[in-house]
Amino acid sequence: MAWLSGNIGTILVGLLVCGLVVLAVGKLIRDRRRGKSSCGCSCSQCPNSGICRREPPEKSNDP
Repeated sequence: MAWLSGNIGTILVGLLVCGLVVLAVGKLIRDRRRGKSSCGCSCSQCPNSGICRREPPEKSNDP
């Protein structure tokens, strides 16, 4: 119990940092599922737009 009371500040800061990391990762996952870009810029102006977000190939109606 003495160790816990002596390190309570470090434990609280560690829990706070872990909580913030969990929130950040959760936001990245939600944004990814919604199709939002993580870079925050316009894909039309991005030099990596060809490799970043690939559109599915169009289906042709040819028999």
